[in-house]
Amino acid sequence: MRVMTSWADRFALRQYVKASLWIVPMIGLVLGGLLAELALATEGTDWPSGWHYSATTASGVLTAIVGAMVALLGFVVTIGVLVVQQATGTLSPRYMRLWYRDRLQKAVLATFTGTFSFSFSLLRRVEAGSVPDLGVTLAGAAVAVSLVLLLVYLNRFTHRLRPVAIAELVTRLGETVFADGVEAIRDATPHGDRPLPPGGPMMRVRTEAGGAVQAFDVPGLLAEAARHDCVFVVPLLPGDSVPPGAVLVEVHGGRSRPDPARVLGLVALGAERTIEQDPAFALRVLVDIAIRALSPAVNDPTTAVQVVNYVERFLHKVGTTRLPGRHVLADSHGEARLVLPGRTWDTYLQLAVCEIRDYGSSSVQICRRLRAVLEGLLDSLPPELHPPVHAEMRLLQESVEREFTDPARRALAQQADLQGIGGHLS
Repeated sequence: MRVMTSWADRFALRQYVKASLWIVPMIGLVLGGLLAELALATEGTDWPSGWHYSATTASGVLTAIVGAMVALLGFVVTIGVLVVQQATGTLSPRYMRLWYRDRLQKAVLATFTGTFSFSFSLLRRVEAGSVPDLGVTLAGAAVAVSLVLLLVYLNRFTHRLRPVAIAELVTRLGETVFADGVEAIRDATPHGDRPLPPGGPMMRVRTEAGGAVQAFDVPGLLAEAARHDCVFVVPLLPGDSVPPGAVLVEVHGGRSRPDPARVLGLVALGAERTIEQDPAFALRVLVDIAIRALSPAVNDPTTAVQVVNYVERFLHKVGTTRLPGRHVLADSHGEARLVLPGRTWDTYLQLAVCEIRDYGSSSVQICRRLRAVLEGLLDSLPPELHPPVHAEMRLLQESVEREFTDPARRALAQQADLQGIGGHLS
């Protein structure tokens, strides 16, 4: 068995644990058995009279609880299958990576498995002259807790199946990741923007296996570069897909050559993108939901307009932050050690608008709502960010002129509307 020693291995393990639906319920199963043994150890204490049961009653209650927990587990699994079908059919398969991590779902499953294990362990110890009175009472209380959690779970996921609720959740996660990344980069600003050592890279660290770039261990890369007195240049963004043999890190200057395996262990590759260091992944999910709603099979432009509301919110968050396109980070002594690429305002704007415009160009709602988004960006963002917005305005105008040949309908589609149709016209 391979021992996980590198940061990339530990990152992959954390991702597996976060996405796993069996680890937390398994912990609940073990804890339920341990708590049953603890409850049995306290038998003999003088409990209230209402806590005393006959052997027949105790066996019947515990048997019913065991069967009920198995049935509820199957019910929750069925709901999970329905969520998967909904997400992959009408929303975005990328959303499933976020849904797997929901803590409430794992808590519900752990409570069910824990109650099952607790009750089954007690059931084996019920005898004519020995009844675990405390355990039976606690099992009943666990059922009550399980039912409350089940109701909360149903309420939450019934609401979260709506595209707007998913868009709100994804936007909030994306904004959090974006703000955390900006703060981390700001804290590692060097004393001066030292140019790269002359002569090009002294070595290139290549990956042996391909995959999607999921995250970088920025502190680890800084420390490794400082150890060899060199500068690491990363040519890739989180979310990029790389083939085997691709360059992950370029090494410039330095007193010694770093160990390639050690450097590779500071870059996490996986089967698909994650949101940990990739706020654009949240925008990708939002756009996916919008264009799914615009597909001929669904034909729901109103849902797409509602998702565009959150796309606009995310764009305003990005637009109010300085995006240099290249981040130079320093070690603890203020020396530049790491160069990371960054997404520019143009990149975020194209990702947010391009596909929605293309798939929704025949919808009056989408054209009007997108125009309102772009006009709102021009009104609120600094002038240096306006050229890409003007470029998108021109592309939107060309799409409208191409799709709407009738002058009356074209004039209708060219108006900016915050609701798509029926809102305030600018």
